[in-house]
Amino acid sequence: MVVIGEKFPEIEVNTTKGHMKLPDAFAGKWFVLFSHPADFTPVCTTEFYAMQQRLDKFKEMGVEVIGLSVDQVFSHLKWMEWIKDNLDLEIEFPVIADDRGFVAEALGMIPQGASTTARAVFMVDPKGTIRAIVYYPAEVGRDWDEILRALKALQTSDANGVALPHKWPNNELIGERAIVPPAGTTDAIKQREESKAKGEIECYDWWLCHKKL
Repeated sequence: MVVIGEKFPEIEVNTTKGHMKLPDAFAGKWFVLFSHPADFTPVCTTEFYAMQQRLDKFKEMGVEVIGLSVDQVFSHLKWMEWIKDNLDLEIEFPVIADDRGFVAEALGMIPQGASTTARAVFMVDPKGTIRAIVYYPAEVGRDWDEILRALKALQTSDANGVALPHKWPNNELIGERAIVPPAGTTDAIKQREESKAKGEIECYDWWLCHKKL
């Protein structure tokens, strides 16, 4: 099972958009790979519908999206056809046909004792490093808005060298401000106090400081 901080494994896959090699297909870009238990299931259908509705938001952030389940490609295609015909929405992102479960097993997507994938989400950065992993059980659908929020937070953290609080940018204590990483030395504490005196940052204490981006 892969973990945060590891490189996404090199895998060749068959998708609804043709043959792809991961992570090379998204080289230099963020991407999200998410799995669902099975095609033609109620919760998964709501998730696909919601993901497609938000696909432009992912692309605006430079994030590509790819799905996966342990179904064959013709099943994916027929299900997408059903969604278009009945829900009036065309699924535009590729979906991996992992009918033998090789990809799901390599990424640890299949829970113990199960034969289908959990609702896993892997967020991968432009260097091919796995930055976040989220798992939901089959009976609970995901919130794509939270995945978008987490991606925005990761990108903001990388760009500014900061940490982001609970529910950022709508945190109950500091709103949209970012957390300055805690000082690790006595000199850094003094520098933190100087920055506070200059109004560059605000602090509850030297280890809990925040600033406007």
